[in-house]
Amino acid sequence: MRARITFFAPLVVAVALTAACGESGSSGTGGDKTDSTAASGDTCAPVPGDKLVVLEDDQHLQNADNVIPAVNTKAADAQAALLPALNAVSGVLTTDDLVEMNAAVDVERKTAPDVAAAWVEKSGVTDGLEKGSGPIAVGDAGFTESTVLANVYVDVLKAAGFDASVRVVGRRELYLKALTEGKEIQVFPEYLATVTEFLEGDEANQVASGDVDATLEALQPLAAKAGQLLELEDTTASLTFGDPSQAVDQNAFAVTTAFADKVGVKTLSELADACGDGSLVLGGPAECPKRPFCQPGLEDTYGLKFGSFKEYGDTGGPLTKAAIQKGEVSMGLVFSSDGALAQ
Repeated sequence: MRARITFFAPLVVAVALTAACGESGSSGTGGDKTDSTAASGDTCAPVPGDKLVVLEDDQHLQNADNVIPAVNTKAADAQAALLPALNAVSGVLTTDDLVEMNAAVDVERKTAPDVAAAWVEKSGVTDGLEKGSGPIAVGDAGFTESTVLANVYVDVLKAAGFDASVRVVGRRELYLKALTEGKEIQVFPEYLATVTEFLEGDEANQVASGDVDATLEALQPLAAKAGQLLELEDTTASLTFGDPSQAVDQNAFAVTTAFADKVGVKTLSELADACGDGSLVLGGPAECPKRPFCQPGLEDTYGLKFGSFKEYGDTGGPLTKAAIQKGEVSMGLVFSSDGALAQ
């Protein structure tokens, strides 16, 4: 399962559909759902093609689910070199890196430790690290990206002198408590917006946004009282978060490169400017027409107009990506760091 609890979480990435991402499940497709607006042109009608491009969310519709190190506060306070080592990863990690590493595991069938080690060596992230010592356990939620990132953290911490290891943990409901207590794990590669919303706990009150700085500001007081929010025996226990990276694993919308070239678009704003004739066909899960981060958000934030919507039962998965590739839809929901999107 994916780490995020949100239904939907800037970049342009050309992608080849070489394989399906191992994290996305397929539950079949639903029937087409068409709104009352009939297509009056064909400017933005689906264009089939083998390669996809993710259109930049230039007005930040999606929440800022940047990869961010989460650390047990007592461990961070006791080990001065711990957080700087993890922040060094954040300083160079990009979404392209996530895509390539996920692809190396899911598509090329390399091992996560090998992929992580290769990235650490290539990135030069271990140069000039402060030196620490002692055991540090890094949590791994058990899906490809989490496993790769946990191994990246471990390799960097080892280079900084720590006796670091990976420990596979359960769902966020379990591992955040373990992390806050600090006995089983002391570090975890988290996602900024999702962990903020999880700690805040009120689904009706969204505190995360597409603004990285504002979301981080909302997270800090929640992290400081994590023990209380998670109902731990030690209500004074807390979490410390490092720097958000540029790398994001969030919801994104993809078209074929043939479509992007024909229409001349790289961003969702450009798509809205070009596609006003009712010919745009959107593909996604059944909830998309009602969810604020999917069709309503695209309409309200960008002014996009859709001629029709087609339902696919695998949120961001191979069915949706294949539908874009085959020309069944103009644009579909994907995940920004999906390994199947690697060039």
